[in-house]
Amino acid sequence: MDFSVKKLASDAGVFFSRAVQFTQENLGQAEKTELDAHFENLLARADCTKNWTEKIFRQTEYLLQPNPSARIEEFLYEKLDRKVPSRPTNAELLGQYMLEAAKDFGPGTPYGSTLIKVGECQQRLGGAEREFLQTSAISFLTPLRNFLEGDWRTISKERRLLENRRLDLDACKARVKKAKAAETKAAAVPDFQETRPRNYVLSASASALWTEEVDKAEHELRVAQTEFDRQAEVTRLLLEGISSTHVNHLRCLHEFVEAQTAYYNQCHRVMQDLQKELGSSHADAFSSSFGRNPGSSPDPVASASSPTASETDVLQIEEVQPPASGTRKAKVLYDYDAADTSEMSLLADELITVYTVPGMDSDWLVGERGNQKGKVPVTYLELLS
Repeated sequence: MDFSVKKLASDAGVFFSRAVQFTQENLGQAEKTELDAHFENLLARADCTKNWTEKIFRQTEYLLQPNPSARIEEFLYEKLDRKVPSRPTNAELLGQYMLEAAKDFGPGTPYGSTLIKVGECQQRLGGAEREFLQTSAISFLTPLRNFLEGDWRTISKERRLLENRRLDLDACKARVKKAKAAETKAAAVPDFQETRPRNYVLSASASALWTEEVDKAEHELRVAQTEFDRQAEVTRLLLEGISSTHVNHLRCLHEFVEAQTAYYNQCHRVMQDLQKELGSSHADAFSSSFGRNPGSSPDPVASASSPTASETDVLQIEEVQPPASGTRKAKVLYDYDAADTSEMSLLADELITVYTVPGMDSDWLVGERGNQKGKVPVTYLELLS
């Protein structure tokens, strides 16, 4: 292995010189080269961009993957350059458990059949969530990560080089200043009456040495100034590229919003379809309990309101009378279309009067609106009083 003692000594000297200059600047004992206002603004803007990009990136990670263990696992797989194994989402797991439970309870039972419908819905929601996570990771998280781990590291490296060049420049300025002061002192004419002839030679020799030292220091200053200006220009160009970074992140932000909007719209449609399906299932169950089918058994409400059960097998909703007490006001939450003449259609946000009768399914009430009367599902109502 090649080992250069001279280079090592030179590097150590440069490091020591920078350390001395940095310490003296902090103690107010040395002058510091100030950057122009535009450059300082670019530095402040870059720092602000880095800080907020880092915060947005971390919080987006927490949003897309709340499980810290899963985040650590994904980070390790990424660093090892291996593919992250696919894992089911929480909604997909819930849907799977519901489908397995429906098999045990019996898919033909009301509870089992409902578990199947809700489980399949949860699996569709999980699939939509998976697609949203993948899209967001590619279109939003990846560009932010590339900036933090790529562009920003390059900017930070060039800024450190610029700071070292500035310290070298200021150290050279300090050496030139000291050398000129020593040269001026050595060039002072000695007093012939008080100084021996031998000192004239020493004074002239010292003056020549300091003149040579001044020339050397000024040459080093010119070299340091050139290197500083070159590094300042490189750093300036990188800092001005932050504007392009903002444009790129703006485009990525729009794509993230579009993916999020599509995801929530899909979830909304899936849940609306499920709600309608469950509502129609309730209506079928209720109508069968009231004997709308030809082969159904006599309805308990009809038996209670008729002299004998053999006179009628179907509840005549017009004949149901409200109880003397127990009527309540209810606000309709969603639109509902009546499945038959025994039900009453509903409009969202309207107020109706509701009550129950003996033997009625707990999922249904009798509703009245003016002269209209019919069965209404409880899940579509908000009871007010």
